Amino acid sequence: MSYLIAIVALVGALCLANLLLTLAVVRRLREHTKLIDALYEAVGSGLAGAGQGVAAGEVVGDFDATTVDGDRVSRDLLPEGTVVAFLSPDCRGCHEQLPELLSWAADQDRSRVLAVVDGRSGDPAQLVTALSPVAQVILDDASPQVAGAFKVQAFPTFFQVSAGGRLLATAPSVSRLPAGSAA
Repeated sequence: MSYLIAIVALVGALCLANLLLTLAVVRRLREHTKLIDALYEAVGSGLAGAGQGVAAGEVVGDFDATTVDGDRVSRDLLPEGTVVAFLSPDCRGCHEQLPELLSWAADQDRSRVLAVVDGRSGDPAQLVTALSPVAQVILDDASPQVAGAFKVQAFPTFFQVSAGGRLLATAPSVSRLPAGSAA
């Protein structure tokens, strides 16, 4: 009988140690999440910093492009609050953020969501097919006019602009934009 009590006590101690270890890992993961969030914020603000891109409050460069559906899009035709997403087929982060973007864009007016797919690398067909139902899609290929107008330095990058092309915000994910935040 004393062996049984000893074994139960040992199993209980091991379970307690496992629980404490699990709690320590969860606490550490929360710390890492905060650090990663801070890094995303630093990268996001770095993309719009001086000399690195269009800063909030500035007007993006002039562009005139055609969507894959044949519609004309230009800086002056952008409606108030338009979210512009820059994605690349070879970008792993773009594919990771695609479900979030699609989910968010499905609840938006299609005219206020512009997806610019870099056609210079990889096969853009998957991104274009996925985004077409929920966004206006521009294939920015040989001479990336739209990416140049926004001075995009990295993919994925998300912008929110006012009517006339004044930049309201930039972020490394749609959920970090004012339009993408939960209300």
